[in-house]
Amino acid sequence: MDEAALQQALTDTQNLGEMPDADAVGTVGSPDCGDMVRLWIKYKDKDGKKVIDKASFQSFGCQTAIAVASIATELIRGKTKEEALSLSAEELSRPLGPLPPMKIHCGQMVEGALRAALEAEQKNSAAQPAAAVPDQSGTLADALSAAGKTQGKIKIVMTSDKKD
Repeated sequence: MDEAALQQALTDTQNLGEMPDADAVGTVGSPDCGDMVRLWIKYKDKDGKKVIDKASFQSFGCQTAIAVASIATELIRGKTKEEALSLSAEELSRPLGPLPPMKIHCGQMVEGALRAALEAEQKNSAAQPAAAVPDQSGTLADALSAAGKTQGKIKIVMTSDKKD
């Protein structure tokens, strides 16, 4: 893995945070272990085609998962749903260089969140022409907190690394 590319992606993280007006939302991961990624997607019409206008994410996991999610939200911009679905975890994480074996799951989580969002939106549009985003309200922290309350295995500590 290219450590300089990883640090750059973390220093200049793109598209972090919720997107209240998203057309699609996908979440993958396990509240039990704490690794989770949620991805929001918003579409626009471009030359008669529906393309991804913007995407944002939240992630609980290691720095590599955050970096891959940040990069992926930029890589999918301007792509159709089909083009985005064709992207593999390896392609989404390629700007970081080959991930070490213990970090490959980071790319797979981001790919899974992307697929979950795109497939959920596809199911909703087939069922109801003006379907709303599936109920994934609240933040990823809310999802982890709720899981922790029922299972007693999670402790969330929010920190800020902002340097003034």
